[in-house]
Amino acid sequence: MECISIFDMLKIGIGPSSSHTLGPWRAAERWIARLKAKGYFAQVASIQVHMYGSLSLTGKGHATDYAVILGLSGADPEYVPLADIHTIVQHTKETKHLNLNGEKNLPFDPVSDIIFNRKFLPFHANGLKFTAVLTDGKKKSQTYYSIGGGFVVVEERKNAKRNIATFKTFPLPVTNGQQLLGYCKREKKPISEIVLTNERSLRTDAEIDHELHRIWDTMLECMYIGCHTEGILPGGLQVRRRAFGMHQNLKGDLPYADPKEWLQTIRQTEVKFRQILKWVSCFALAVNEVNASLGRVVTAPTNGSAGVIPAVLMYYLVIENHDAGFEAIKKFLLVAGEIGSIFKKGATISAAMGGCQAEIGVSSAMAAGALTELLGGSPEQVLMAAEIAMEHHLGLTCDPIGGLVQIPCIERNSMGAIKAINAAELALGSDPLEAKVPLDKVVQTMWETAKDMNTKYKETSEGGLAVGVYLSDC
Repeated sequence: MECISIFDMLKIGIGPSSSHTLGPWRAAERWIARLKAKGYFAQVASIQVHMYGSLSLTGKGHATDYAVILGLSGADPEYVPLADIHTIVQHTKETKHLNLNGEKNLPFDPVSDIIFNRKFLPFHANGLKFTAVLTDGKKKSQTYYSIGGGFVVVEERKNAKRNIATFKTFPLPVTNGQQLLGYCKREKKPISEIVLTNERSLRTDAEIDHELHRIWDTMLECMYIGCHTEGILPGGLQVRRRAFGMHQNLKGDLPYADPKEWLQTIRQTEVKFRQILKWVSCFALAVNEVNASLGRVVTAPTNGSAGVIPAVLMYYLVIENHDAGFEAIKKFLLVAGEIGSIFKKGATISAAMGGCQAEIGVSSAMAAGALTELLGGSPEQVLMAAEIAMEHHLGLTCDPIGGLVQIPCIERNSMGAIKAINAAELALGSDPLEAKVPLDKVVQTMWETAKDMNTKYKETSEGGLAVGVYLSDC
């Protein structure tokens, strides 16, 4: 089992999809690095990109073609100015030329040089192949697989031994929930402290805090932007942004100028009981409306499920504990990241492999466990909450209408956040010794369910709502 840091599970990137946008973007970067390492970069005369399986079937709706162009152009998804995204893509389409890594101008027509194949490759549902024709006529190709959450691998997994070696350097290596609980009992520490011990073997405390601040700031800014942006989402479904109107109806009249002041303003607003779920829904919708419009979000563990964790964390900060600061945010993200890694190791976080249970289900489990620790739950109750949240997402299909990460994806984040809060409350009011289903069993069941699920319900837009609702009806 390879090393999975919480910063692998929580990545900053561009929407709308971690597997279909961020993954192919990172694959393009890796391919350029490979060309340079092999000494071929200077000889590249032309390039083509082939998409396979789910990347082909829903790639255009998920902006996979945009991601490939941006990755090949050398743009960094964590830092590229959002205004530059459309500029780079439009320039490439109009001129039929690509500035490879910002260094080499090549003929490139996205219409003919990005090829969408319906064929599935055997290794994984999300495959893409880059091919370069060199000046001497020789071809150099490499196939990558976007396996969910922005993770990218090659089939040979030549780096597997190195990853395993890194994993073994963790002082407290975790492969499943039972092992994690064993460390908590032996060390007499909560889950967040076990995770932090492992992270310290990779980074200094200052580096950990810096990255966690960056992740939280991105989440907060994303919610802020979503709550203050109205209009219609791109893509042709004419989906109206709802977070703006919900926020206008919920917020008070206190002034604020930026996301941090906004958070403090909400904390000062009297929230009535019936408004709590409305606020949670508003936060979740805001994030995924930003995601659907190619905004910057945090994969948690994916882009399609990016709204659950920030919405539940905001629930804690706004409803449960007005005095909570960075240390609470830190604990929440540490626990959430570890639970997500357990699902990735034992099952999948790719909707193309497991349906939406692998995205919204996992994110809900991550948020439920993290909230439980902040509310004073024991490690056993934390994993119980994660299990409850996933148990009630088992079998959830991925059937995006029009191949877009909008219907039903945006609303599902709201539902996943509310289920996470409910799961935490159920776990806190229960005796874990009486639990009938351990977390590891639900992880195994989720993977078995994923393997049994019909392919048309795995992010292909060939089943469910994607075919049951006609685009003309939207």
